[in-house]
Amino acid sequence: MTPTVREIQGAVARGERRAVDVCHDALSRIDASNGTLNAFITVTHEHAMARAKAIDAHPHRDQLPLAGVPVAIKDNICTRGLRTTAASKMLEQFVAPYDATVVRALEAAGAVIVGKTNLDEFAMGSSTENSAFGSAKNPWDPARIPGGTSGGSAIAVAAGMVPLALGSDTGGSIRQPASMCGVVGLKPTYGRVSRYGLIAHASSLDQIGPMTRTVEDAAIALNVIAGNDPADATSAHEPVTDMTARLSSMAPDRLRIGIPRSLLEQGIDPEVARAFNTALDTYQALGATIVDIALPHAGAAIPVYYLVSTAEASSNLARYDGVRYGFRAANEHREQDDLQTMYSRTRARGFGSEVKRRIMLGTYVLSAGYYDAYYLKAQRVRTLIRRDYEQALQQVDVIAMPTSPTPAFRLGEKVSDPLQMYLGDIFTVSANLTGLPAISIPCGFTADHLPIGVQLTGRLFDEATIMSAAHLYERQTSWWTRVPNL
Repeated sequence: MTPTVREIQGAVARGERRAVDVCHDALSRIDASNGTLNAFITVTHEHAMARAKAIDAHPHRDQLPLAGVPVAIKDNICTRGLRTTAASKMLEQFVAPYDATVVRALEAAGAVIVGKTNLDEFAMGSSTENSAFGSAKNPWDPARIPGGTSGGSAIAVAAGMVPLALGSDTGGSIRQPASMCGVVGLKPTYGRVSRYGLIAHASSLDQIGPMTRTVEDAAIALNVIAGNDPADATSAHEPVTDMTARLSSMAPDRLRIGIPRSLLEQGIDPEVARAFNTALDTYQALGATIVDIALPHAGAAIPVYYLVSTAEASSNLARYDGVRYGFRAANEHREQDDLQTMYSRTRARGFGSEVKRRIMLGTYVLSAGYYDAYYLKAQRVRTLIRRDYEQALQQVDVIAMPTSPTPAFRLGEKVSDPLQMYLGDIFTVSANLTGLPAISIPCGFTADHLPIGVQLTGRLFDEATIMSAAHLYERQTSWWTRVPNL
C-alpha cells in the first residue's frame, strides 16, 4: 500500500525522503497503470519534477502541511499553464491563464501537482463514461465504471497513483466514485471551499473537495483548501478550525446517527444493504445510538436536482460559443456563415450527447410558460428538503445512508438508459441541494470484490463532526487498507 498524505509529509518534512523521489515514484505508478485505467487526461512530468526539486530546496519545508505530497487535480479545475479540458472537445486545447484558488493553496502548502484527472464532460454524468478522452476504468475491475464525475480522481487514489486528489461534487460526484473505488470522499459545506477557478456546472450546487485513502488525510487537505476567498462571492466567512485536531474528539457513546428508514426500503442492492447494516452494527457496538428519522421530501430529490442542475448548466454553458475561446467548428463548405450558424455548428460538434441532453432539459425548464411549473416549483421543494434535514439534524449528529444504491456497474450498461443512471444519485443529491457537508467512507465489499461506501451527512460547516464519526468507524475496520490488485 502506498504511503498516506500524513506519512509522505512527515518523511519529507523531516528530511527522511526527498520530494523528487516521492514524485518520481508517483509518476512511475501513473505511467504503469494509466494506459489501462485512463485516470489522467494530462500528466505533468516536467512540471511536477521541477516543483518537487523546489520543495527539497525550500528552507522551511518542515512547516509545509503538504510537503512533497503528490496531488492529482480533476480536469475541470484551472491550473495556470496546463491544459484544463473539462473532458470536452470544446476545451480540448484550452490552457488556463490562472490557477484556481484551491490550486494556489495546495502549492503554497508544498503539494506537487502531477496531473489532471479524467471526468464526465463538464462534470455531467455518474460514471466517467461521458469523456471526450475515453471512459475511465475501475481499478478493482477494469470492465466496470469507477463512478462519476470525479472518476479519474477516485481511480488515482484507489490505484495508489497519488495519496490525494481533488474532485468536484454537484450531485455526488466526489462521494459516489469514492464509494465505488473504495476511498474516502468529502463534499464540504457549500461555501467552505472556494469555487474560483472551477469550471461551472451548476453554480448553486458545485463544491470542490478532497479524495484520499484515510479520513485523516481528508482532514489535512481540508485544512489547506478551506477558507474565505474574496474572488468567490459564494465563499463563506465561517472560521476554519483544525480538522485533524478534532478527529478523535467524538465519544462513541454520545454519537447519535439518524437513519431515514423509509428512503431505504427499496431499490438498494442486497449486498450494499448488508454492508450498510453491518456498518451500523459496528457503530452500535461502539456505543452509538441509532435513531429513526423522517426526511419526507427526500424522495423528490432526484427530480428537483435534475431540474435545478440542468437549468443552471444551460445558463453556464452558453458561454461556449466558438467566439471567445475554445473549440470552433470549421466550415468545410467555406460558405459565408452567419453568427447563428457558426454557434450551432460549434456547439453540435463540441459538446457530447449527455451535455447536449442537459442543456436542452435546462433550456426547456427555464423557457417561457414552463419556468413556474418546473424550475420555480423545484426551488420550493428544495427548500422543503433543506428544512427536513435541518429538523432531523436537531435530533442527531449525523445522518447515515449508503453512498450509492449499487456497486460499480459494467461499462456501457446504463449509457442507453439515462434515467436509471440518474436514479443512482438518490442518496447523494440532497447534500448538494441543502449545501450540507457529507463524506463517503469504505464499509465493505461485494462477493465480486467491488467496494461499497457509507455516507455520513452533517450540519452546515460541521465537517469536524462527520469526519470524527467517519474516523471512529475507520479505526474499527480494515476496509480502507484493501487495495486493488493491479
